[in-house]
Amino acid sequence: MRIFMFILALAFVPSVSAAVNAVPNFNIGANCKAEIADVSGIGETLESCINDERSAKERLAEQWARFSKEDKTACIGETRIDGTPSYVELQACLEISSQAKARRGDEK
Repeated sequence: MRIFMFILALAFVPSVSAAVNAVPNFNIGANCKAEIADVSGIGETLESCINDERSAKERLAEQWARFSKEDKTACIGETRIDGTPSYVELQACLEISSQAKARRGDEK
C-alpha cells in the first residue's frame, strides 16, 4: 500500500513543481478529521489540530521565500503522499531540509 501511495504522489510532482511560488492550499478540516481519527487517545482535539495547522500555514507564508524551489517541491510531494497534506508536516520538512543544507554549507 505504501508503494502505491508513493507512486501516486509522484504523479503529482509536475503540478507540485509549478505551484511552489506560493504556499499550497490544503484542506485543514479534512486533514485534521483524518488525523484525529488516527490518533485517538493522545489528547489532541479537532480544534487544537486546526489551530496548529493554521499557525503553521501563517509561519510558512512568512518564510516561504527563504526555502529553495527543490525543497518546496520535494516537501509538498512528501506531505501529500498519504492523501492528507499537512502544513505542520510541510513546515517540519522544509525546516529539516534547510537545517541540513546549513550544516553542509549549501546555499538556497
